Amino acid sequence: MKHMSFGIALAAAVAAAPALAQDHDPNTPMVVGSDFGVSPWMVRSASGPEGFGVDMIEEVGNRLGREVEIQDINFSGLFAALFAKRIEFTVNPLNITPDRAERMLYTEPFFATGNGFIVREGETLDGFEGLRGKTIAVNRGTISDTWATENEEKYGFEVQRYETFPDSVQAVITQRAFSALNEIPTAVYAASQNPAITIGFRDFNGRNFGYAFRYESEEYRDQVEAVIECMKQDGTLPALYEKWYGETAPEDSPLRTVYPGYGAPGFKGHNDTPHEVTCN
Repeated sequence: MKHMSFGIALAAAVAAAPALAQDHDPNTPMVVGSDFGVSPWMVRSASGPEGFGVDMIEEVGNRLGREVEIQDINFSGLFAALFAKRIEFTVNPLNITPDRAERMLYTEPFFATGNGFIVREGETLDGFEGLRGKTIAVNRGTISDTWATENEEKYGFEVQRYETFPDSVQAVITQRAFSALNEIPTAVYAASQNPAITIGFRDFNGRNFGYAFRYESEEYRDQVEAVIECMKQDGTLPALYEKWYGETAPEDSPLRTVYPGYGAPGFKGHNDTPHEVTCN
């Protein structure tokens, strides 16, 4: 993997990282945070983290002229690390939601997603009604956890919460849970790598991923987003998607679409002032 050539560094734990004295200082490494348990977005390897999310933030850092340091943070602690200034922004596969946009400043969308339900090989799942009387495993604090919490009474299932996505998958394999719920790309990739599980149901619902910043970082958010827009236009993001997910991104995918202004349209923090996309 070429990602080590641009100075990607792994910190053992967010607790060991000091608060940033000079946030966004171009003379210091870009310190960002993600959960390393989400394949193929970001996982551990013998040489360090690798995956779509690593390649993407590596390229962002390279184009901004900064080395990148990725903090490995369980999702349940990701926002606390952001607000405590232990990281500059999130690089997790993070859904853009109205509630989160009240507290965090998003980039424009760059990845479409939805609910992916993993079941054991040989099991079937016919939509939401097939969950009635069953147990669903989720990664604590994620949008999947939120969806399950809001819908467990409606569809009559029970929720089990785990600190990492692999733990939720293991719950399905060991029959502690009927299904594990996560983002569609994550679920599909996991099933492709493990013959013990399969995809029971895909719920495409219009959700999108974006990077999240603190609200005082608007100018910095805009700088990072400008790089992301260039990576869409020159084909870098679609190429990374094909590399890690094995599929061609549709023409209308957020991986290719440059949105007006800065931020996520329709959400707090969006600046709709037009700007030209200027790429080197």
